[in-house]
Order: sequence, then C-alpha cells, then structure tokens
Amino acid sequence: MVLCYYLQRMMDRSVGKWKLPQPTDLKDEEQNEWVQIPRIARTVPFGYKLNEEDPDLLDPIPFELEAIEMARKYIKQYSYREVANWLTAKTDRVISHVGLRKRLMYERQRKDKARTLRKWAAYAEKAIEKAKEIESQRTGARA
Repeated sequence: MVLCYYLQRMMDRSVGKWKLPQPTDLKDEEQNEWVQIPRIARTVPFGYKLNEEDPDLLDPIPFELEAIEMARKYIKQYSYREVANWLTAKTDRVISHVGLRKRLMYERQRKDKARTLRKWAAYAEKAIEKAKEIESQRTGARA
C-alpha cells in the first residue's frame, strides 16, 4: 500500500522546472552573431559594453569575444599570463591573467553544470515514464 502511494505521488508529480545556468557568451547559431546579455553585476565583463539606451543590458563587442575564443585555444599551449598579455595587446582592453583564468574556469563550470542538469532531467523523465508503465500494468490499477 505504501509503495502504491509512493508510485502514485511520483507519477502525479511533474519533472518540474529545471534551472539551467546562464552562459556568459551567447552566440546566435543561425545568424552566427553575438547577442545581448543582461547586466547582473557592477563590472562589465570583457567582450561587452554598456547599452546606450538601457543600462541593464550589455552589448557584445564581437572582436573581443572572438579574441576570447582564440585565447581559449591558446591557453592549452601558453600560460594564462602570456595569453592575457596577448589579449590585452590585441584588443586594447586590459584583462589580467587572474581575470582570464576566472572567466574561462566559470564558463567551463557553467557548461558542465548545464550538461549535468540536462542529463538529470532526462533520467527523471525516464523514471517517471517507467513508473507510469509499471503502475498501468499493476493488477487493480486505476484507469
């Protein structure tokens, strides 16, 4: 009886809303261009500038964002300090080696967390479907 109650509650519950972390860099895949992001902190991140009309939005600077993408590849061969110096020289906007390391580390963590949450959502969907299937096959199941 307890198992039946548990399965019924599990079947009645929806998967719910999964909160996926917001990526810092958003690129529209169809048009292959960077899109605006909301401003959530006092500092403006590297690769963005304040929107003139709305101070709560940040406009992308494509040249700087593409330089960050290249820096992500260079970091495999060179130190953070060398890549940060190259990035500063290329874009004329200062970024420290610590700032570059944090930026790349947090982006990697957000992507990993989003991947994990998507995987958990898929597992939950499968479990709910399996519970519904078991409940429907059970003797004396409700219609």
